[in-house]
Amino acid sequence: MNEQPPTTDAAALASDLRVVLGRLVRRLREQTEGSDLTRSQSSVLARLEREGAATATALARAEGVRPQSMAKIVAVLEEAGLISGSPDPRDGRKNVLSLTETAREQFRSGRLAKEDWLTRAIAAGLSPEETDRLAQCTELLERLTRTP
Repeated sequence: MNEQPPTTDAAALASDLRVVLGRLVRRLREQTEGSDLTRSQSSVLARLEREGAATATALARAEGVRPQSMAKIVAVLEEAGLISGSPDPRDGRKNVLSLTETAREQFRSGRLAKEDWLTRAIAAGLSPEETDRLAQCTELLERLTRTP
């Protein structure tokens, strides 16, 4: 089988994608109300939402921080009412942390605001043909996320 050489330079495309996706992420972040949380605090909340309840030790390991640093992050998030702890059913000496309903609602409302803005931007800025092309690109980007 005679394969055609790629017509697009992969390195240039990678650079362009990084820049454009960075801008898109920033625009999406602008759609939610401001937050006083640090990146580390936000990362812990996102991990708990994605992966479910965890101990502070497991969170520290997953986030690549010292247990003492995680203890400070946890204290701030508990004080803000975004996470709560309960005894580990397997080992009562440990505390399992999970998102509160307040945090879950913030995730839901933030996602809705972002999706609403993106829906309006697509409808206002793209033709039906371009919307179809974007859908195809989304499938390709999803495949890239699974590439080792």
